[in-house]
Amino acid sequence: MVDVILGLQWGDEGKGKIVDYFAPGYDVVARFQGGPNAGHTLYVNGQKVVLHQIPSGIFHADKINLIGNGVVLDPVTLMKECATVASMGVDYKKNLFISQRAHFILPTHRALDKASELQKGTDKIGSTLKGIGPAYMDKTGRNGLRIGDLLDKSFTSQYIKLRLKHQRLLDNYNFQEDISSWEDEFFEAVEMLRSFNIVNGEYFINNQIAQGKRVLAEGAQGSMLDVDFGTFPFVTSSNTITAGVCSGLGIAPQNIKEVFGVSKAYCTRVGGGPFPTELHDETGELIRKTGSEFGSTTGRPRRCGWIDLVALKFACMINGVTQIIMTKADILDALPELKVCHSYSINGVETNEVPFQMNKLDIVPVYESFEGWQCDSSAISTYENLPVKMKEYVQHLNQHLQVPVTHISNGPGRDQIVKA
Repeated sequence: MVDVILGLQWGDEGKGKIVDYFAPGYDVVARFQGGPNAGHTLYVNGQKVVLHQIPSGIFHADKINLIGNGVVLDPVTLMKECATVASMGVDYKKNLFISQRAHFILPTHRALDKASELQKGTDKIGSTLKGIGPAYMDKTGRNGLRIGDLLDKSFTSQYIKLRLKHQRLLDNYNFQEDISSWEDEFFEAVEMLRSFNIVNGEYFINNQIAQGKRVLAEGAQGSMLDVDFGTFPFVTSSNTITAGVCSGLGIAPQNIKEVFGVSKAYCTRVGGGPFPTELHDETGELIRKTGSEFGSTTGRPRRCGWIDLVALKFACMINGVTQIIMTKADILDALPELKVCHSYSINGVETNEVPFQMNKLDIVPVYESFEGWQCDSSAISTYENLPVKMKEYVQHLNQHLQVPVTHISNGPGRDQIVKA
């Protein structure tokens, strides 16, 4: 049996904490897509930890953690993460496994990412410059190097061949930066990676399922950044939705049971792209400061706005969401009024559908207002004791989305989750 936890917005929904919370009920935690452009923030024994590629179940000693074939892996970042978790007493080599079919992010991928974004000028999409896009482009272009290639004696010559191809592209961009230090770090990390548990991922995880093990598939970014269904072209380079679990781990659709969709009680977005409910006022700034809305990977300030039920209902539909987990409800504690977007007005016509090309349209959100609860909810541990106005807000979401909010996160701590 496989359950899924993924984001329903533009990422940064707090998935890491949610995976960590649910992990005790599973045997395997598996990451199925994305790369180190994602950062899952956890608080372990009061200490903040940001994981970029290692699954969020790593702090549970009895859990198997798998980096699936759908992930693009930066070995340098991975080694830094491993050093962090090891300093906290985690024996990562015991319970961390990596699929042979996962693709490498090469130093030249990072260079290409940077060169491409610089050339776009004001048309930047807001890339994290981690090399994600170029790595996925090489994957679909059948040029990439995979983790399993480490077992081949020709690995270095394969890298050199690909580097020459990338250098021609970099020359076209007139990219002058010396990346030799990046390459030194890369090959040092690659040598360390040889000692890891590198497995045939699809057989590995299907054997776990056949043995009756419970698998939790962990997504990165959010549904509105999906390369097919997100706000294209301001999206990531992988499938962030439930369908990506099948292609990113090598499992059949019928194995998927529960789909836990994670959504903030409001909305945020990092980088460029359409964001219909974005707030450019004091309320938006208050949410940003109160919620510490700065990227866990880049530190960039996040754009903040009201919850968007048009986009949220769309995300529930394409993912087959069975339960919603609402995070950061406590960030709205002080606000006297809350707004919820139920529809979009486009050229005077109201619609409940996410349009084809959001960035080419003037979208005006249509709101309904709610009275805020204006009290501290962070210490409350039962649904019955939550503020009445918060429960009304949650019940409204349940009715509109036709998917129940089953858990409410009211703080960063592991224990700050209320079952609805």
